Amino acid sequence: MTDSVRVIGVSALHGRVLAVDRVDAVFRAGAVTAVTGGNGSGKSALVAVVAGVHPAAQGEVVRPPGGVALVPQSWSADRPLPLSVRAAVAMGRWHRRGRWGRLCTADHAIVADAMERLGVTDLAGRQIGALSGGQRQRVLVAQGLAQRAPVLLLDEPTAGVDAPARAWIEDALAAEADRGTVVVHITHDPASVERAGYRLHLEAGRVAAPVPPTAGAGIGVRS
Repeated sequence: MTDSVRVIGVSALHGRVLAVDRVDAVFRAGAVTAVTGGNGSGKSALVAVVAGVHPAAQGEVVRPPGGVALVPQSWSADRPLPLSVRAAVAMGRWHRRGRWGRLCTADHAIVADAMERLGVTDLAGRQIGALSGGQRQRVLVAQGLAQRAPVLLLDEPTAGVDAPARAWIEDALAAEADRGTVVVHITHDPASVERAGYRLHLEAGRVAAPVPPTAGAGIGVRS
C-alpha cells in the first residue's frame, strides 16, 4: 500500500459548512477509482484535500512521494490564453522545469506521448480558444498526464463531452492506471462508474454504505 493514497479520518470545511466528515479511504495504485455522490455530498472537497489544495480540518492524507496532478473540470478564466495545444500540454512539465525553464528532450517526448494518448496530436498548433469543448477537455487531461505524477486526480473529466471524447479520456485513464498510477475521478456517469475498478460513494460528506448494487458496496470493492 506504500504507493496508494490513504485518507485517515479526514474532515474538511467549505466556509463554515462541514463538507467532508471523518472519511477513511484507500485509493489504490494501479487502479481507477470513481468518486460519486449527489451535489453537495463532498466529492470535490475530498478530492481537493487529497490534492493538497484545500486544508483538512482534521485527519491526514498519506500520499506517495512525487507530487499530485490535479485536473479541473474545465479551463479557468485565468489560464494564459491564447496559447497552442502543444504549449498547454507542455505546462504540465512546469513543475519539473519551472515556468521559464527550457524543456529537455525527455520532456518533449512526454508531452508528445500525452497528446497522442488523448488524440490531440493533430491539434498541436491550434489555439485552445478555437477548440470545441470536448477537444479542450482532452487537452486538459493530456496536461495532467504530462505531469507524470504518481497520483492523478480529476474533477468530472467527461462531463459535457461527446462519446468519442469520453472514450479517449477513459482509455487514457485506464492506461495511466496500468502504469501504476493512483487515478481518482469524480463522475456522475454510470458508464464511467462501471468502467472504474473501484468506487467511493459519498452522502453528506460521509462514505455511504451500501452503495447501489451495480457498483459494488463499500470502500475497496471492485465495481
